Amino acid sequence: MYIEIDNVSKMYNQHSGNSVKALDGAKLNIEKGEFICLLGPSGCGKTTLLNLIAGFEKPSAGRITINGEEVKKPSIKNVTIFQNYGLLPWRTVQGNVELGLELLGLERKRVKEIAMEYIELVGLSDFRKHHPYQLSGGMQQRVAIARALAVDPDVIFMDEPFGALDAMTRMKMQDEISNISEQKKKTILFVTHDIDESVFLADRIVIMTPYPGRIKSIINVPLARKRDRTHADFLAIRDKVFMELEMKEKDKLEYYL
Repeated sequence: MYIEIDNVSKMYNQHSGNSVKALDGAKLNIEKGEFICLLGPSGCGKTTLLNLIAGFEKPSAGRITINGEEVKKPSIKNVTIFQNYGLLPWRTVQGNVELGLELLGLERKRVKEIAMEYIELVGLSDFRKHHPYQLSGGMQQRVAIARALAVDPDVIFMDEPFGALDAMTRMKMQDEISNISEQKKKTILFVTHDIDESVFLADRIVIMTPYPGRIKSIINVPLARKRDRTHADFLAIRDKVFMELEMKEKDKLEYYL
């Protein structure tokens, strides 16, 4: 198994001196090339779990390994894409995508070649000389994805990366990352609270419940990568997720409103 999360818990100390358990006994195995969505309401520990796997935090108990090596700190082999994009405003699209490649110490010619390959992959060749302020939110997120992919990471961590986008742009970005996942076969861990998004993207959906955060269940999504959001099979899996989250009809209505 490529990523193994073995009975992982996380405690946080408060200023009052009390401790809060954010994550309790998480167990999860992930295969190389899988697209995993961590799904659940605010406070369920999904971002905490992502940060632990990425090495930004250390577990209070349990053990996490990636490719047989225990995770003790962030690795240059893995990248994280956040909701705020993290682009350097003084660099162009091309300059931002080249950043990670420069840190790898590659020759200038090779840096440019790789950067242009991934800029083209995300459909921004005509905007390579633009700066972030000249781009829409969706375009900025595509730059962040191109920058992440350019360094050929083993794992991509994504923490609600489309949360700040409008509905139409969000759907386009879901199409984009789904296509990239199919082409590049990268291992992706994606945090979301959006049920439709998880069904559209994931190979498996890890459903989490709060107080403290626990993995309640894991739902397989055996659909082809080109997914139809209105197809009966898609809707059936979505309804199964609703049931696992114990959402009643009133809750579903509020979710869509």
